[in-house]
Amino acid sequence: MITSSPSLLLFCLAVSLLLLLLPLPSHCADPDPLQDLCVADLSASISANNFPCKPLSEVTSDDFVFDGLRKQANFTDAFGVTVTTGNVLSFPGLNTLGIAMNRVDIEPGGINPPHSHPRASEIGIVIEGKILAGIVTTKNVYYSKVLTAGQVFVIPRGLVHFQLNVGQKKALTFTAFNSHLPGSTVLPLNLFAAAPSIPVEVLTKTFLVDEDAINNIKSKFVF
Repeated sequence: MITSSPSLLLFCLAVSLLLLLLPLPSHCADPDPLQDLCVADLSASISANNFPCKPLSEVTSDDFVFDGLRKQANFTDAFGVTVTTGNVLSFPGLNTLGIAMNRVDIEPGGINPPHSHPRASEIGIVIEGKILAGIVTTKNVYYSKVLTAGQVFVIPRGLVHFQLNVGQKKALTFTAFNSHLPGSTVLPLNLFAAAPSIPVEVLTKTFLVDEDAINNIKSKFVF
């Protein structure tokens, strides 16, 4: 039998307290920056979680201003929605800052279809119209609420969600993310418009339907 000495016990207690007092690692969507600014050099390849910095001698005031969300883009897809992105690819000044913003316009009866953002949580505000906002958890629990102008909604990182325009007029929302490149996995496009295509056999077995049903759905996504 091994007997612990008082010195050993004190040492173990000190180590335990030290471990408790150490700061926990950050779980931000993007790593914290180590400099004042790092405007993205989009001509270079992305490295790890950000683009290389543009030389400071080439940085201008315009790098910190983005007007791409001022106007609505044209409705061109089958869903009656247009998403205008303000991420690092369109707004290089966001590089390493861990933030981004989108503009989402939805026609009456249109939908921002079920999708997820693998690299960020989302917060949005309804500016115009009436939308049904829904979330599905990893345990298949569904939460939803009809929202009108001025109301704010939040989507936890990675969860499938959607916005359906249930009003009589166009709906407009602005959404923000805690990543400069949150990404978007749009379920119907991933499944039925992937290139090269997912084998039809996989889809028929997944949705328990025949090949004609799958081909009919796939035909809707030929843009």
